[in-house]
Amino acid sequence: MSGQRVLVDFRTFDLRGKPPDGAAVGELPACMHEYMDIYSEMVSLEAGELVNSAFGGRFCGPIPPRRRVSLHRAVALAFFTDLTYTPPTLFAGTYRFINASEYEVGTPIPNTLCSFVIEASKRKTGLLLSPTYPGVYPKDVVCNYQFKGQPGQRIRLEFRDFDLFFGGPHCPFDWVRVYDGPDNSSAIIGTYCGQQRNLVLYSSDERLLVTFYTLPRSANTQNRGFKGIFEFSESFVKLDFISKHDAEHIRGSECDQKILSKKESTGFVYHPNYPFPYIPKVVCRYFIYGMQDSQNLERVRLQFQNFSISKIIPKGESPKADSACPDGYLKVYLRGQEATDSYDKHDAELCGEQEGGLTPYPPPLLSDGPRLVMVFSSGDYQGRGFKAKYTFETEYRVPGTAAPDGECAFTYRSEAKKRGEFNSPRYPSNYPSRTNCTYTLVATPNEQVTVVFDHFKVRADSWNATAGLYGGATCMEDWVEAWWTGREGSRVPLGRWCGPATPGPLQSPRGALGLLIALHTDYESVASGFKARYVFEPAKSIFGDCGGNVSGSSWGAVTSPRYPLPYEPPSRGAASRVCNWFITARPGRRLLINFDHFAVEGHLTERGCPAAVLRLWYESPGPPLELCGEKAPADRWQYLSTSNSIRLSFIIADKSVGAGGWRAVWTEVTVGGTGESCPAACGGACLPDRAACSGLQHCAGQSTAKPDYCGVASGQAAPRAALVVLSLVLAAPH
Repeated sequence: MSGQRVLVDFRTFDLRGKPPDGAAVGELPACMHEYMDIYSEMVSLEAGELVNSAFGGRFCGPIPPRRRVSLHRAVALAFFTDLTYTPPTLFAGTYRFINASEYEVGTPIPNTLCSFVIEASKRKTGLLLSPTYPGVYPKDVVCNYQFKGQPGQRIRLEFRDFDLFFGGPHCPFDWVRVYDGPDNSSAIIGTYCGQQRNLVLYSSDERLLVTFYTLPRSANTQNRGFKGIFEFSESFVKLDFISKHDAEHIRGSECDQKILSKKESTGFVYHPNYPFPYIPKVVCRYFIYGMQDSQNLERVRLQFQNFSISKIIPKGESPKADSACPDGYLKVYLRGQEATDSYDKHDAELCGEQEGGLTPYPPPLLSDGPRLVMVFSSGDYQGRGFKAKYTFETEYRVPGTAAPDGECAFTYRSEAKKRGEFNSPRYPSNYPSRTNCTYTLVATPNEQVTVVFDHFKVRADSWNATAGLYGGATCMEDWVEAWWTGREGSRVPLGRWCGPATPGPLQSPRGALGLLIALHTDYESVASGFKARYVFEPAKSIFGDCGGNVSGSSWGAVTSPRYPLPYEPPSRGAASRVCNWFITARPGRRLLINFDHFAVEGHLTERGCPAAVLRLWYESPGPPLELCGEKAPADRWQYLSTSNSIRLSFIIADKSVGAGGWRAVWTEVTVGGTGESCPAACGGACLPDRAACSGLQHCAGQSTAKPDYCGVASGQAAPRAALVVLSLVLAAPH
């Protein structure tokens, strides 16, 4: 009769045949011998109406059709069998007539099947049903539900049952779409399909549109649609506490908000209804997100300026054993737990009366990564709430004591930790551009600090280093620099590195304060940076583990430990083995040094000198030359000092595996002589008389064979030079 619909339920069903999943007309193998056809969208029972009605599916086999509710006033069941007799238990079910008024959720929109206008002036609460809920919903329909509230109201929509065909996460087939406004040009809150649980949505103001769409198709879906409740109210949270404070309301929520960094920006977050006391039974979430991309990584610092959340235990309830907050609370998540919906794993739960004075504010909180999330639950009682300042800081992900002002500056003191690691910002990810970072390593007066680089890749577009010649002239984009630091603020440069060439091991000299290492990056592209480790150890002799002062002779040679045998790694537990030589010529003279053999692990242009390095100070002022790799016989590794002294420092790191070693021939020379005043010239310098009689290769490419004029009577210099070599080799540890 008018005002009623029909609901059909099948209790048993056992028709011959085995249909494919979702059997329908045109699908094979179809139900060939017995089947039941269902029509639930008939407008009337007039003859021929079945032909014009939407087909609801053909069924056979042991699985009964799902519940059906008529779209209008009638349901038709058509049974076919090719047998002349069927048992009475073939199928059984029930039907009943139900009130159709609950499907008219508002004022019907003319010339539509299932669209309504729902006005707060007529009802503030009610049901929202799909056209044939809880029966299988019809295909090829579009239903619009237009909600119109009064100014100042918001609309709450709660789906208590939601079951639509799921065609994928983007809902390409059947869907419910909710618009935050009066029509489909408004912002979309969300599009939903499949099965949804706890789906509760809020409008931003007094208008809301819900659209239910089903695809026209022959496939027989068996989903029941949705059932929800709606409410118009002025008591839902006002959103001005969000919009007035540089935050963005998350559409569809009652009071959730997100705050995105504007590059090291700062601002404030407040409880809902600020500056007035918060209202009970409200839950708001705050998503505070710093920058995270190839150029930026930030963290969030949160500092409370006032805080008061009720700790009253609600009547009739017992204290929570696992919580210090019996009523309202503010939970803080510092590690991105919201990404996995792990809201039970908070890092802090705050409540109570904390307004300064004797009771301090909650302590400052710092996120581990770019995201900080807060969940505020007001509980059953009112309170004055909170105000907190958030600050987005650049997150460097560098261990060590950070500078208090947020700069990329880190300090490593011997008193705090004897060994550890440091790295470029965000390592092993790429470091950011436009960055300057410093790493200060401070030793006690009786200590030295050693630094070893285990990874190094710093951008250098124009890098083209040759043997040891890199630094300011070749590292023009990004670079790493290092200095020895004195106790009165002085600095001695050690070098500038870039590209793939890893710096050699570094060690502060005896009596120095320590080391200063700096990273500079420009505005262009970036690289993975570096990782290094440091060790503070008791200070060694000024000569290190071997080496010494060399003077009082015209020439000589210095060698790596155990040369001509391969040098060895440091003893177990030691960070390095270091040998320092100080060679001094007479005033007014200079020193020419020539490497006639050189084999130290590493490669200057391909991977640098990560395990061992020989540094040569021959130009003053300026950083040393850094040498490793293997010298080919035809290579000329010859250097002329700018003063009467040079220094060599050979450092072997604990990760060294050893190599053949090296020998350097040094010669006291004069500069500027020509002709007869310079009988033996080499690279713009005059070698001393009788140097050719020493048997050493003073000049690159020169033969070591002694000329005929070398005789016993005039060969006094050579034995003195040989004595120098012998003393240095004996001083080296075996």
